[in-house]
Amino acid sequence: MPVIDRETAGRAPAALTPRLRLVLVLLLAAQFMLAVDFSILNVALPVIGAGLGFPLAHLQWIGTAFALCAAGFTLLFGRVADLFGRRRLFLGGLALLAAASLLGGLAHSPETLITARVLQGLATAAVTPAGLSLLTTSFPEGPLREKALGLNGALMSAGFTTGAILGGVLTDLLSWRWSFFVNVPVALAVLVVAPAVVRDSRPAERPKLDLPGAVSVTLGLLAMVFGLSRAGEDGWGSPGALLSLAAGAVLLLVFLAVERRVAAPLVPLSVLGRRSVAWGNVAGLIAFLTETSLVFLMTLYLQEVLGFSALSAGLCFGVLGLGTVVGGSVAPRVIGRTGSGRTLIAGGLLQAVATAALLGLGADRSWLWLLLAGTFAGGVGNMLVIVGFMVTATSGLADREQGLATGLATMTQQIGITMGTPVMSAVATAAMTGSGAAAVLGGLKAAVALNAAVVLLGVLTGAVFLAGPRHGRTGNPAGTSGAED
Repeated sequence: MPVIDRETAGRAPAALTPRLRLVLVLLLAAQFMLAVDFSILNVALPVIGAGLGFPLAHLQWIGTAFALCAAGFTLLFGRVADLFGRRRLFLGGLALLAAASLLGGLAHSPETLITARVLQGLATAAVTPAGLSLLTTSFPEGPLREKALGLNGALMSAGFTTGAILGGVLTDLLSWRWSFFVNVPVALAVLVVAPAVVRDSRPAERPKLDLPGAVSVTLGLLAMVFGLSRAGEDGWGSPGALLSLAAGAVLLLVFLAVERRVAAPLVPLSVLGRRSVAWGNVAGLIAFLTETSLVFLMTLYLQEVLGFSALSAGLCFGVLGLGTVVGGSVAPRVIGRTGSGRTLIAGGLLQAVATAALLGLGADRSWLWLLLAGTFAGGVGNMLVIVGFMVTATSGLADREQGLATGLATMTQQIGITMGTPVMSAVATAAMTGSGAAAVLGGLKAAVALNAAVVLLGVLTGAVFLAGPRHGRTGNPAGTSGAED
C-alpha cells in the first residue's frame, strides 16, 4: 500500500527548520487545549448544576459523556486517520471541537450541555491520535521526535493542572460558560494556520475499513468506560457496573477474534504482538492511571483534611504542573543517553518513591511542604514514564501505522485517566473507618499505598520487557518516517 509523502529515507532534517517549528507549535497548542478540556469543568460542576438545573445525582454525566466518547472512539479514529488522511481528520476534529465548545457555552438546558460534551469527546477522539500521528510522521525517530514528544507530554500534563486552575478562575471571575468559550479562539487559530504548514499523509489507494472490528472494539471500549464510571459512582459490586464491564470484555474478545480472520484488520495483530507496542502501552496505562488518581486523592486531602477551598487546592497543583514541565524537558536527553525502556524504569522508580513519601502526610497544614515536594518529584518521574512510553510505543513502525500506534497510545491514556479515580476512590472509601478528617486521612493513605504499589508494578514490567538499551532509539528503519523540512 503506497503512502503519499514521507516514505523516502534520507530526507529527515537533522535540526528543526522554521516550518517544523511552526508545525510543532500548532500541534502542541491543539494537544494542550485538549488536555485542559479534561479538567477545566471539574471545579465548575456544582455551579453548572445549579445554573442549568442538573440533579446532583446526574452531575457526573458531564464528565462521563465526554470520557465515553473520548476513550471509546479513539482507536477507530486513529485508524481512520491512517486510511483517509491525518490532517483531514485533525482539522475536522478541531472544527467540531470549536462548534461543540460554542454550543456548550451557550447551553441553557442539561440536554444541550450533555450533547456538547458528547461532541467534545468525539472531537477529542479524532484530534488526539491524528495530531500525535502528524507529530510522529513530521519528526523522524531519534532526538527530534523525542524532543517533540517530550514537549507534547509536558504540555499535556501541564494542561490537566492548568485546566483545574483555569476552571476555578474563570468560574469565579466570569462564568462557567467561559470554560467552554476559551476553546473557540484557540481552535479557530489552529484551523486558519495549519492547512498552510502541516502536510498530510494518507494512502494513495483507500483500503476497506474493517467495520466488524471497528464496531466491536468501539462498543467494547464504550462498555468498559461506562462500567468503570458506574463503578466509581455506585461501587464495584453494583449490577450496572459488573454487567457493563462483562459486556465490554466479551466485545473486546470478539474484536480479537475478528482481527484474526479479516484480510485488512483495524488493528493488525502483528502490531499488537510487538513487545514495544504492547508493554509500552501497559507502562503508559499505569502512568496515567496512577498520577491522575493521585491528583484526585490529594485534592480530597487538601479540601477534606486541610480545609482548603477548591481554588486554593487547584493552585497547589501548580507545583505538580511545574514538575511535569521539568520532566518533559529532560526526558528527551535521558532517552538519548539511556534509551526509552530505561527511562521508563528510572521515571517509575522516582514516581514510586515520591508517592510513597506521601504516606507521611499529617492532619494539619504544616505537612503541606511534603505534599508539594512529593507531587513535584512525582510529576518529574511520571513525565519521564509518559514520554518514554510514547517513544517506545510509536518507534519502529511505518508511517502508515503511526495513526494506529498513536490511536492505541491515546486509548491507553484515556482508559488510564478513566480507571484511576474510580479505583482509588473505592479503595479510599473502603478503608475509611468512622468519620471526620482522621478517617478520611486513613482512607487516603490506603489508596496512596496502593497507588505506589501499582507504580512499582509498572517498573517491574518495564524492567522485564523494555529494559533493552536500544528501545526507543531504533534509528530510521525501512518504512518509517523521514520528516520533510
